[in-house]
Amino acid sequence: MHRACISLTQAGSVGGRHFTKWLLKSSGRAMVSATNQRHSTKVGAEPFLNGTSAVYMEEMYKSWCIDPKSVHVSWQIFFSNCENDVPPGSAHQAPPLGTHVGRNLTPMFNLSPATSPALGGYLDDKLIDDHLAVQAIIRSYQARGHLVAELDPLGIMYADLHSTYTDRKGQPPESVVRNYMLEEADMDRIFKLPSTTFIGGKEKSLSLREILHRLENAYCRHIGVEFMFINSLEQCNWIRQKLESPGITELTNDEKRLILARLTRATGFEAFLARKWSSEKRFGLEGCEILIPAMKQVIDKSTELGVESIVMGMPHRGRLNVLANVCRKPLEQIFTQFAALESADDGSGDVKYHLGTYIERLNRVTNKNIRLAVVANPSHLEAVDPVVQGKTRAEQFYRGDGEGKKVMSIILHGDAAFAGQGIVYETFHLSDLPDYTTHGTIHIVANNQIGFTTDPRHSRSSPYCTDVARVVNAPIFHVNSDDPESVMHVCKIAAEWRATFHKDVVIDIVCYRRNGHNEIDEPMFTQPLMYRKIKNTKPALDKYAEKLTSEGVVTPEEVKDVRDKYESICEASYQNARKETHIKYKDWLDSPWSGFFEGKDPLQVSPTGVKEDTLVHIGKRFSSPPPNAAEFVIHKGSFLFIYLRVHV
Repeated sequence: MHRACISLTQAGSVGGRHFTKWLLKSSGRAMVSATNQRHSTKVGAEPFLNGTSAVYMEEMYKSWCIDPKSVHVSWQIFFSNCENDVPPGSAHQAPPLGTHVGRNLTPMFNLSPATSPALGGYLDDKLIDDHLAVQAIIRSYQARGHLVAELDPLGIMYADLHSTYTDRKGQPPESVVRNYMLEEADMDRIFKLPSTTFIGGKEKSLSLREILHRLENAYCRHIGVEFMFINSLEQCNWIRQKLESPGITELTNDEKRLILARLTRATGFEAFLARKWSSEKRFGLEGCEILIPAMKQVIDKSTELGVESIVMGMPHRGRLNVLANVCRKPLEQIFTQFAALESADDGSGDVKYHLGTYIERLNRVTNKNIRLAVVANPSHLEAVDPVVQGKTRAEQFYRGDGEGKKVMSIILHGDAAFAGQGIVYETFHLSDLPDYTTHGTIHIVANNQIGFTTDPRHSRSSPYCTDVARVVNAPIFHVNSDDPESVMHVCKIAAEWRATFHKDVVIDIVCYRRNGHNEIDEPMFTQPLMYRKIKNTKPALDKYAEKLTSEGVVTPEEVKDVRDKYESICEASYQNARKETHIKYKDWLDSPWSGFFEGKDPLQVSPTGVKEDTLVHIGKRFSSPPPNAAEFVIHKGSFLFIYLRVHV
């Protein structure tokens, strides 16, 4: 301390002498003596002053002398008070609450002169409470925004989730603000954004009105996300950034046209089958046609990120559409399944909506080759789940793909089966086991909001059919099927999540089933109110075409041209299929390999027996102790076990 005082005095400045004098007074504890007791009342008046802080203080003072703004505002006040002979104990003032003491650091809150302690005022409790309230509001949207999101294209599911529902139109009810002790007068106040949100983009603070508007658009429109139960801050922040960043959901006009074309194909395929085979059961996709563009978006993004092979499993609903428009299986092969033709080769066969396939083709979006396999499913809905995982795991093993970067799995589900069949829960619990993991599966739920003829309120106890996925910390994205662009955004996030974290993810496409359980059933008998609503609901294709037309992205003529073009493709394939006289089961194998049908009968099993002498020799060697092992003692229980295995 003396060295600091001498050094400052030797500087020759008047300020230095003033500061030295003041410092000697304030550090009276260190310099008090028997002959000088009059300063003892000021001992410890400045508690941060001691012998070890002298060098640091000297450096701060020198910096202040050169440029007062180079030190923190609290040090500016301190040195200024010293210069003005302020008594010890009064020169130091505590820095503003929420600031960091140090050089060139900005305060957490924007303080006016009236509230800044450094300028003579004090930070009141209300300012702190209001900022904490805004942070609580942000977290509430992230955790519970899905409960008020516009997810149901029919508008009937909200009675199960909350008592009242109105179109929020980008702004919450006044009660949201009042619940956090804020008022309308606070809406235009500026608040600093916490690090757990990305709604500001490059902006660090926003008005409360703008904060609420951006949160509404991120969490309460057509996407509802459940992710706050995930116990990883990195993963939660990753999802927040994908949802909250300004402009993150915007698409180019070319991307919108691609969605329209794919949705047109999905809708046109079902319409064509309905016209040609009106009395056939086909378990069509009407009401959830967006599933086809959704799957293609997942495949496109995954291929872009390095995936080369995708194994898929699904129930019967929509299978023919997936084979036609996702796998691009030749339409002639699909249409011949309706003709009840004899088989040209051996095999057991199955109904057309249980069959699988294997396709290797060029992905035109990424210009990369992709292998697609749809596993055959013998009607039992979710029974195919572990089969898909086993096939994926095996392919990863034989390709040396230890991290799942080249081979992945996609499983499609119905809402009732996803919640009702225990095999779903069991399969989820394989997802992170070292010997069973496939390094992340993308689950897509075609949520018809009905199971056969059962209302969800009578088929499950949980609010969502996807709640089973929470057991493995899988994020769950609920999305309105009538908003194709939101569906594409969710699918893109899911593919990126799987590539980044190699963990399961769920996409819940909330849609409806335009027909009955199959095309022959009459659903008005069991769900008259629901199907009255469905009959008055426009197909998703019509709604999206009208939207793009109003935006000037396409013209009505272009929309019609896309429809007519696909119709002509289907008609040409139909005419070719009528010329076929047999079907071929080999076209429907999900795991073909070279030579499978060549030169031998696939139903004839080769001899697998072993000579009895060989088995006896193996048994004797297996039950004998190691040779030259006199000290080797066989446990009695083990010896009995070996004896029984060999001789009984």
